[in-house]
Amino acid sequence: MKKVLIIIGTILLALGIGFGCFKFYQFETREIEVENEAIFTKDNYPRVDASLAIHPLVDAIAADFLNVGEDELDYNYTTTRSSDVYHNLIDGNVDVIFAAEISEEDKKYAEEKGVELEIIPATSSAFVFINNKDNKVDDLSLEQIQKIYSGEITNWKEVGGDDEEILAYQRPTGSGSQTAMLSLVMKDKDIKTPVVTQVVQEMGALIDAVASYENSKQALGYSYFYYVNTMYKNENVKMLKVDGVMPSIKTIKNNEYPIYTNGFIVYRKNDASEDTLKWVDEVFSNRGAKVIEDAGYVPCERK
Repeated sequence: MKKVLIIIGTILLALGIGFGCFKFYQFETREIEVENEAIFTKDNYPRVDASLAIHPLVDAIAADFLNVGEDELDYNYTTTRSSDVYHNLIDGNVDVIFAAEISEEDKKYAEEKGVELEIIPATSSAFVFINNKDNKVDDLSLEQIQKIYSGEITNWKEVGGDDEEILAYQRPTGSGSQTAMLSLVMKDKDIKTPVVTQVVQEMGALIDAVASYENSKQALGYSYFYYVNTMYKNENVKMLKVDGVMPSIKTIKNNEYPIYTNGFIVYRKNDASEDTLKWVDEVFSNRGAKVIEDAGYVPCERK
């Protein structure tokens, strides 16, 4: 919000009879907050969808751009896989999305539909690993994580923990976190095929599994920093350091945390409306960057 400093002052000039002196009263100052002007109406606001971990941000953006309270919004976003968010855009059901990294399968789907996508990094985030608070392992190297998920390391004692099997949870193919796991962590290494009980459909359910499943002390999982830190906090789960660095807003901003990911703004190049392009421009404006920061995310400069 813009702040306007309004100075309210009254100067009373009193002439002291017989003394020839003046009496002044001090200025009183106070700040009054003035709302940003709306830059969209509900009629011309683009149809926006988003990956689950970005839902609070797109609501914050809508509230600011429409100049309304978030309790006045009635938008619904996809709560399943990020792949469904991309399909919504490619199929023309929405105008623009704020989503996790696109999977190879969704790229192919866009090509098959003849849709060219504009994909722009808009926020920075940490891709984090979590285990149970009672597990004494607090730090894993990237190499150890790769070896766990490739099946080379199978017991916590191999990484400084107790003599217990590692239950390495995964997300389904097409989910944003699984796409990030393959591209950012495993890279050219093969990920092991998990047993059915170790594939968790919902991101929140993965956190629940690490927190309270019967063998939760053995569990390892992954997600996005904002989701674990803000959206779905669980006191029985802790984030792990990776290569000695704890994920935080600070270590994300200074690029110290080693597993770096983005939230992307994506729209269809071939038929983007003026309102859609204006929305994108506003997200990357100073006003948009402030909304992103105030919502607890880290903005990127437009490339």
